[in-house]
Amino acid sequence: MTLALLPALASQMARAIPRLDLSGYPKPAAGDRRWVIQLPGVLRPGADPTLSANPRDWRVQLLVGQNARVDCNQHSFSALLQAQRLPDGAGVLYRVRQVGPLSSTRMACPGRPPETRFVTMAGKPFVVPYNASQPIVVDAPAPLELRWRLWKAEAQSQPAQLMP
Repeated sequence: MTLALLPALASQMARAIPRLDLSGYPKPAAGDRRWVIQLPGVLRPGADPTLSANPRDWRVQLLVGQNARVDCNQHSFSALLQAQRLPDGAGVLYRVRQVGPLSSTRMACPGRPPETRFVTMAGKPFVVPYNASQPIVVDAPAPLELRWRLWKAEAQSQPAQLMP
């Protein structure tokens, strides 16, 4: 490839990535911060052939949490993560509400100094479908943060046992 073609290629690549449009989303409430995840449209195949390469089999786990100085106990806090569909199918806005205080188990931690860890919201994992065409938008009160994980299903399905 000649150096003369590089600017044209870079221009085409820049046009291929859609701009993030949040104009259909309401502004965050006072005291809330907006977190946005723009999923990549194409991921390179993983090294594990047992995992599905089809995005319809993928999910995104939303991890709402905060960095806290904690001891060796298990820590969490209560909160609600609610989905609100926007008018005209413009997307979904997730809102974190009813945030409770940090709680923990009460084991003794002799000789272990406290450390800073990301403490997540209690409850079941909150997963949403993988959709690269729409951003994942989450409003959460400060000091909460948002992290995410990609979940991929196994490529092979297993038969269930029919019970009489």
